[in-house]
Amino acid sequence: MKRVLGTLYILGLTMVMFALTMLIPLTVAYVGGDAAREAFLDGFLISVGIGGGLAAVTRRARCELRARDGFVLVSAVWAGLPLLAAIPLLLYFHGAGLPLSFTGAYFEAMSGLTTTGATVLTNLDTLPASINLWRATLIWIGGMGILVLAVAILPLLGVGGHQVVRAETPGPMKDERLTPRIASTAKALYAVYFVFSILCFLAYRAVGLSWFEAWCHMATTMGLGGFSTWDDGFAHFDSVAVEMVAMVFMLIAGINFATHFNAFRQRSGRAYLRCPEAIPYLVVVLGVGLVISVFLFLKGVYTDPLQALRYGMFNTISMATTTGYANTDFAQWPLFAPLTMLLLSGFATSAGSTGGGIKMIRAILLVKQARNELVTMLHPHAVSPVRINGRAVETRTMSSVLAFMLFYGLSIAVFTSLLLLSGLDPITAFSAVFASVNNTGPGLGPVGPMGNFAVLSDFQIWVCTFAMLIGRLELLTVLVLFTPIFWRK
Repeated sequence: MKRVLGTLYILGLTMVMFALTMLIPLTVAYVGGDAAREAFLDGFLISVGIGGGLAAVTRRARCELRARDGFVLVSAVWAGLPLLAAIPLLLYFHGAGLPLSFTGAYFEAMSGLTTTGATVLTNLDTLPASINLWRATLIWIGGMGILVLAVAILPLLGVGGHQVVRAETPGPMKDERLTPRIASTAKALYAVYFVFSILCFLAYRAVGLSWFEAWCHMATTMGLGGFSTWDDGFAHFDSVAVEMVAMVFMLIAGINFATHFNAFRQRSGRAYLRCPEAIPYLVVVLGVGLVISVFLFLKGVYTDPLQALRYGMFNTISMATTTGYANTDFAQWPLFAPLTMLLLSGFATSAGSTGGGIKMIRAILLVKQARNELVTMLHPHAVSPVRINGRAVETRTMSSVLAFMLFYGLSIAVFTSLLLLSGLDPITAFSAVFASVNNTGPGLGPVGPMGNFAVLSDFQIWVCTFAMLIGRLELLTVLVLFTPIFWRK
């Protein structure tokens, strides 16, 4: 019981700290005099009251948590914070007489914090600035949380893709766990995240976006979330310069931030060459982008090769990095292109980045393992372990990757089946689930780049909401809570 209360104490403190972030849109709302200021004030007070009350009641139960408690805490934080984030949305929409259910508000908040970028809202340009700012800020906050989650917490729990590359990472990123050194890890990662965020913000401003639009799109670019202040996303700007800025920083955010840190510290690009994911990630994303661009030109979708390159490369990078921006309705392209981009979002980004999916490191390990199995068929007595940067990967790690892939496939199959049973067509059902599990955002069909998830029923939205949660927490972290053995003493 003491550990349960200790977990609740940390959850309460986390809620209080999260509530403080509402001061950002609250300040904007009061300075700009927009209609959402009361919603954010009430939301802030309610959130502080809930978190502060929970921490006050359980403060005497403070104790050091074990790995088992970490599973509960991580899941509780990522399921609980969207509840608080949804409060200002509900208060504003209900006060303005606009339709938004609790299901929709929770989905929107979960989509933001998990950096998925799927939305149920329309007429975004008519919303108060503070609402759009809050949506973008949720993704930026979620991106920071993901960095610590991927580098410090999931490795401790044994389910993080970053545990594979941690052995290759020198300095303060190596073997960091939930110890006092976690502070140095977080500070280093946040420093890199802040630097790139500032550069991205200034770059957007330099190419013509307003200060407000530059902030919102910086937040959703660095968080690889894809929320925009316009219903038609980047198609609204119709600017090659704006798209170039987005592409550069999406590619940056898709690389392991520990690798960025080491490159900064060493003042050398060798860190990227030593990283087992960075080069394969860039080669795959840019290579597929080029293939799709050529495909669009040959199919006559675009008669100008430069135009084909512009749209093909931008949307491929956006989907591959699980950002979800769109500068055209690529769902109208021949099916090969949007389906390939959607599938690419499942594995392209690096562990320790703000992207979703299974991560490039797992894909590399699976390919190496498959190659070794073929070698073993020809040479049954050969010993050929999977190696990363010349080092043999532990059997336990490979077992974890294979188990992860099993649950990954089963989750997509089960969620897709649920949506099919609820009446969705196969393409919409599969793409909605795949985009949710991989935290990508847009799918195909009605949930495509120029549509949104508002067309789904409440049941279908809840399925996608849960898919976003387990996808962000790398499945096993959440699914282990549903096993009887977890709750045995």
